[in-house]
Amino acid sequence: MDENKRKCAAGAIPPENMTEALVSLENLARNARLICQRVGQMRRVMGIVKANAYGHNVHKVAETLEKSGIEDFGVANIHEAIELKKGGALKKSASILAFSSPLPSHIPFFLHHGIEMTLCDSLTIHAAEEIAAAENKTVAVQLKVDTGMGRLGAPPGMAMELLRQIDSSPHLELTGIYTHFADSTTAEGFCRQQLSAFTTLTAEYEHASSRTVCKHAANSGAILSAPESWLDMVRPGILLYGYHPSKASPCSLDVKPVMQFEAKVMFVKNIPAGTTISYNRTWRAPKACSIATIAAGYADGYARALSSRATVMINGNAYPQVGTVTMDQIMVDLGTRHNVKTGDKAILFGWEGSGADTLAELGGTISYEVLCAVSSRVKRIFL
Repeated sequence: MDENKRKCAAGAIPPENMTEALVSLENLARNARLICQRVGQMRRVMGIVKANAYGHNVHKVAETLEKSGIEDFGVANIHEAIELKKGGALKKSASILAFSSPLPSHIPFFLHHGIEMTLCDSLTIHAAEEIAAAENKTVAVQLKVDTGMGRLGAPPGMAMELLRQIDSSPHLELTGIYTHFADSTTAEGFCRQQLSAFTTLTAEYEHASSRTVCKHAANSGAILSAPESWLDMVRPGILLYGYHPSKASPCSLDVKPVMQFEAKVMFVKNIPAGTTISYNRTWRAPKACSIATIAAGYADGYARALSSRATVMINGNAYPQVGTVTMDQIMVDLGTRHNVKTGDKAILFGWEGSGADTLAELGGTISYEVLCAVSSRVKRIFL
């Protein structure tokens, strides 16, 4: 049996991946340092690692952030919280807050795994107290206040009563009160209204209860635009991963992209003028040229909305993507003179070539979605 047959028989996989997402943990740590410097040492920083850390790998990201001094983490729900808790990346006693309001069946898992629970209503408060009392345990909770996002949270007018209910529940420990901005790209307008409603409520509560509690509201946009909203803790998400939430932010941080999405050139061919490319024949070659087929499509996270709009970097040159993006491949126009060959690396977005924010603008979306869309079949390589 020759060497190649032996490797295949042993269950080995090919050494070269067709698609890769390079993840720069160095850039991530750098971005975290910039954010911490921005808000100052007196404030806690919660690293937002929901949705598998925006597609970057929650365990590697959380490990890097913890080494950078971050001890608070935010996830979407109890399932993500358990995955992070059990993954072994966190070596210290970190706080993990699940943002979703839990179902009653979820509450025992908060107790068992030591996850902080979001409370939004009286029914969940009573259920959490009853379940915790039955197990003779205490569960850490945070009240979410809906000051205008309209998604989750108690209205400010009901929040004081809910806080009283939490304080009178011996098995619930209030560790924080928070809200979420619907528009934080500038410090003016609705963001300021939300902040005013929130701080009025928290001041009233702290005065009435004669205690202080961790208050947090600022996401990435507010970290840049509204220093008065930083309060006791801030919650950076997209800034950690190297992008600004909006071009409208009044200031910027020199954050670097953490992910670079790459794929292999799998075929190169010459075509005559008039040849159409891909489904529905939406692109026709204006003159004779070479076409490269690249091993990434919308199933990998390269959106169909980018069809004939974006550029791809190959060997240091930018080439236009042409024709409809397919499930597994895209095509690019190499023109008549090029040095591209099968096996070459094509950069779809990252710290080289176009950024995720550029692709987002071309595709009518946001950088958050571009990053999260990079699918699980794209191999993550950590640098």
